[in-house]
Amino acid sequence: MQAAPERGRANDAVEALLAGVLSLPKASVEVVAGHTTQDKIVALTGIELAAAETLLAAEVASRP
Repeated sequence: MQAAPERGRANDAVEALLAGVLSLPKASVEVVAGHTTQDKIVALTGIELAAAETLLAAEVASRP
């Protein structure tokens, strides 16, 4: 993430990125732990775990 870790901007950027990759509304993605650290735990609603894993793996594979 390139967003500054100020006033939750980095967390907002993580949520927006994941929402975009997973084709979910931003309200379905929430950082639930790690608000002030680089390691995050994120809750997702509206998607099965297997589907999320597939989409995330495809996104990672498509990056140089």
